[in-house]
Amino acid sequence: PARATSGFFRLMRRRTFTSLSLQQVRIMTTAHSFKRVWLVTGASRGIGAKIVAAALAHGDAVVATARNAQTVVERFGELPGLLAVQLDVTNESQAADVARAAAEHFGRIDVLVNNAGFGVLGAVEEASADEVRRLYETNVFGLLNVTRGVLPFMRKARSGHVINISSVGGFRSGAGFGAYCSTKFAVEGLSEALHAELAPLGVKVTVVEPGYFRTDFLDSNSLVESPRVIDDYAATSGEVRKLAKVYNQQQPGNPELLAVAMIKLVEAPNPPMRLALGTDTLQAIEAKLAYVKEETDAWRELSASTDF
Repeated sequence: PARATSGFFRLMRRRTFTSLSLQQVRIMTTAHSFKRVWLVTGASRGIGAKIVAAALAHGDAVVATARNAQTVVERFGELPGLLAVQLDVTNESQAADVARAAAEHFGRIDVLVNNAGFGVLGAVEEASADEVRRLYETNVFGLLNVTRGVLPFMRKARSGHVINISSVGGFRSGAGFGAYCSTKFAVEGLSEALHAELAPLGVKVTVVEPGYFRTDFLDSNSLVESPRVIDDYAATSGEVRKLAKVYNQQQPGNPELLAVAMIKLVEAPNPPMRLALGTDTLQAIEAKLAYVKEETDAWRELSASTDF
C-alpha cells in the first residue's frame, strides 16, 4: 500500500484483514452507505470518544485518530464504519497522510473535528517556555496541521464542515489558565478567518466552546500542572489549582449531551460560526460582553481621539 495508507493498514493486518488485499478492503468499506464521514482527532477518550460514539450510533462513518490507535479499537470494537488511525497531530506529514488515507478509504471527508488538545494549569509567569511551546504544538499547530491536510478534499468537493473545539476559555481567559486560554484564543481567531475564507467554497466552519464537562480533562493525563509555584500568586492561580482538584468529576456539563449537540450541529443547514455549550459558558459570555461594553463606554472619548 501507498505511504498514505500504510499506517492504518498495518493496524488492520493485526486485526481482521490479514488475508485481504487493499482493493478488497476498499470494496468492503465502500459497500456500506454512510450519510457522513467524520475525522475526529483525540478520539480515544473524553469528548472525542463521545463524539465518535454518537456519530457511529447515528449511522455515520468515523476515522477516529489517537496517538495509539489500538486504544480506539479496544474502546469501540470492530465496526464497518470505524477506522482507527494512529496520529500525532504535531507531525505535519503524518497529518497529511492520515487525511489522504481517510479520503481514500471512505471516498470523502464530510466533517473534521479538531478535538486533540490538553491544558496547562498555573500562572502565566509560572509556566515554563517549554510547557507553553508544547501546548501550542498540540492545541494550535496540531490543529493547523490536520486542517491543512483535510481542506484540499473539502475544497475539491465544495462541501464539508470544519469543527474546531475551543473552550469557554477561548472567549474569556482567567487566572491559572492563561497559557491554555491563549491557545484557545488562537483557535477562535483561526476559526473566524477560516469561516470567511471557506464560506464561498461551500465549506462550513464552527468553533465550539464547551464549558466544564464531566470528562477527564482535569485529570493528570489531560491537564499538566506547572511545577513552579510563586507565592505571590497564591490568591489567584494558586486558588484555581485547588479548585481544579475539587471540581474534577463534578463538572456540570454532560458529555453525552454534548455529543448529541454535535450531531444536531452538523445537520443544521446554516450552522453558527460560534457555538457555546453549557450554561456556564453562556453565563461567562454574557458577563464578558457586559464588561467589555461598560469599559468601552467608559473610555470611548479617549478611544475616539486618536483618528486623524
